[in-house]
Amino acid sequence: MAQQLWAGVDAGKSDHHCVVIDTDGQRLVSQQVANDEAALVDLIEGVATLADGGEVTWAIDLNAGGAGLLITLLIAADQRLLYIPGRTVYHASGGYRGDGKTDAKDAAVIADQARMRRDLQPLRPGDDIAVELRILTGRRTDLVADRTRAINRLRAQLLEYFPALERAFDYSKSRAALMLLTGYQTPDGLRRIGHARLETWLRKRKAYNASAVAAAAIEAANAQHTTVPGQQVAAAMVARLAKEVMILDTEIGDTETMIEDRFRRHRHAEIILSMPGFGVTLGAEFLAATGGDMSAFASADRLAGVAGLAPVPRDSGRISGNLKRPRRYDRRLLRACYLAAHIAIRTDPTSRRYYDRKRAEGKRHTQAVLALARRRLNVLWAMLRDHRVYQPIAPNAAAA
Repeated sequence: MAQQLWAGVDAGKSDHHCVVIDTDGQRLVSQQVANDEAALVDLIEGVATLADGGEVTWAIDLNAGGAGLLITLLIAADQRLLYIPGRTVYHASGGYRGDGKTDAKDAAVIADQARMRRDLQPLRPGDDIAVELRILTGRRTDLVADRTRAINRLRAQLLEYFPALERAFDYSKSRAALMLLTGYQTPDGLRRIGHARLETWLRKRKAYNASAVAAAAIEAANAQHTTVPGQQVAAAMVARLAKEVMILDTEIGDTETMIEDRFRRHRHAEIILSMPGFGVTLGAEFLAATGGDMSAFASADRLAGVAGLAPVPRDSGRISGNLKRPRRYDRRLLRACYLAAHIAIRTDPTSRRYYDRKRAEGKRHTQAVLALARRRLNVLWAMLRDHRVYQPIAPNAAAA
């Protein structure tokens, strides 16, 4: 006999736990399944057999990572799949009996939430390019974070024994300064080589502005004649960190080249780039976060909700009109929209006028940028829906 079922999956690295419930919330299945194709196919077929022709709704707490194979198999089998963020599962668990936490309980909570809630986002596969962009933009984010940490460690180590050289350059922007540190890191070493030979050494390595870099380094060396204990080991660490940052710079550049190549091949690339504030990097972030398919969002309001740009009420008693950012939203998508709006304020007169109007209404800078990002998201969603590039609004038309 056909019956409607809900299957909740608590995803893991090597194993998943699946709980299947019926319309009354009764558990019909509770089992651990290996994260292996054959085992997952058996699970999907077994749940379909149990439903006996009825509808099965699957729900999962991961939308990538270790759940990637299961998601692909479910979509290939034309199964309805919902995504429930782990944070939502965590808060919902407090409303169920028992204080303990197990994979079986989490899977049961996921299944029951899928049965009761109507606000969960269906999980759809992004197109191939969008999936590749998600992987590449994620890798770029990790590399940039690694680079920031390496530079911070480098500066802290350099500050410990040679503060004059630490403050002589902005190592996050000067490749020539990093190149300098791969060869010379101590006051006495810099004084021995001198300005002329140091400049020649930098020029051979194609350092930009070699003369100015050499002069600043020698000036720093002449400002310190004291040898701090541990200088030699610290200098060796600085040289290693400088090389690490340069390697990361190369890898970031290679990754950005791959991002641009794939982004420009996407069918929405021209439309997104026509929107002021969006370049290749932010456009790629937008496609990665949305999957490249606007049909997954029934309206611009739904897209704004996922991006965290649609405020939700936090009213209680006599307090009303109190709007807050939703707790569940895609932070990468919000970041891309916010930064694009921030750039557009400087480059697009229409965006600037809207921002100035919001500021005149008493909104803080961040609030005004978020309001602009929300308005621009409406426009971008319509552009992608209609396959039309951005058309600037003439100042006279805007005033009218």
